[in-house]
Amino acid sequence: MNVRTLCLGILSLQEASGYEIKKDVEDGVFCHFIDASFGSIYPALTQLAGEGFVTVREEEQTGKPDKKVYAITEAGRQALAKAISVVPAKDKYRSEFLFQMLLQDYLSPEMMLVAIQKQLNDLNEDLARIAECSQQAPIGHGSHFVADYGNAVLTAAVKCLEYKKAELLQQMAARAAE
Repeated sequence: MNVRTLCLGILSLQEASGYEIKKDVEDGVFCHFIDASFGSIYPALTQLAGEGFVTVREEEQTGKPDKKVYAITEAGRQALAKAISVVPAKDKYRSEFLFQMLLQDYLSPEMMLVAIQKQLNDLNEDLARIAECSQQAPIGHGSHFVADYGNAVLTAAVKCLEYKKAELLQQMAARAAE
């Protein structure tokens, strides 16, 4: 997926400014899909407007420059449908935490425990965000699917880490008893 498709996807649900799109990509419903910077969002919106896939209007703001608000057109909805009607690429997962755990022979047990606890905290925050988003008005049928999938994956990760943490604590206790 590219930034153009991401922008069309967001705009298919609501009108938004470039700033609001960036916030959705950082903290909102779309934060788990792809990263996008202002440097990629604004050119994508300009291209989409030039191709007639989105409209743009200016909204006055008190004490600030006018805000450009984008909305998807029918041609944009068709372009979105075409862009997502492909078999998706394999998901890519990058994790500094897993890198640390791969090379854990270089870490003290205490540092491993800190890293595991931080990862558990992060996962539990993500689970809380999914629960919070699920209580808000659903975006559509797809929002339930994504929430259920995310909840299943994160819950499994928490269960695994809790097991690994208990295992590590047992090892630390055994070493201390020696």
